[in-house]
Amino acid sequence: MTATLRRMRWWDLDDVLELEQRLFPDDPWTAGLFWSELAGWPATRHYVVAERDGRLVGYAGLLATADADVQTLAVDPAAQRSGVARLLLDDLLAEARRRRAGAVLLEVRADNERARQVYAAAGFEQVSTRRGYYDGGRVDAAVMRKVLR
Repeated sequence: MTATLRRMRWWDLDDVLELEQRLFPDDPWTAGLFWSELAGWPATRHYVVAERDGRLVGYAGLLATADADVQTLAVDPAAQRSGVARLLLDDLLAEARRRRAGAVLLEVRADNERARQVYAAAGFEQVSTRRGYYDGGRVDAAVMRKVLR
């Protein structure tokens, strides 16, 4: 069963924060950070949520200027491997194209092979590594890039 996407709104933040805490217990985003990101809509930000049967099952956000940067992308474990991550990513890529970004960058945990496979399947290539980027310096980030033009 597929999910539907819509713009993230302030009233989604309770569900977003609950999922954020479950998925990233060592370094979750705060409510203040999400509020700050949503305040940038539509000038430089694009945030969406994925819903299935009226329940939030994922969210994603993009910073778009000359290039774009995936700020966050998360999927409820119960909805993983069902195409939700790719649906969210495709929406971010479409928005980056609409805003005429030249490329899209992202950081992903180097040990998150499933996410790295999703990004690679969408045409992202690893361009560098950020040592000690996650979990208080314990986990590296793979920096990935997709050229759009």
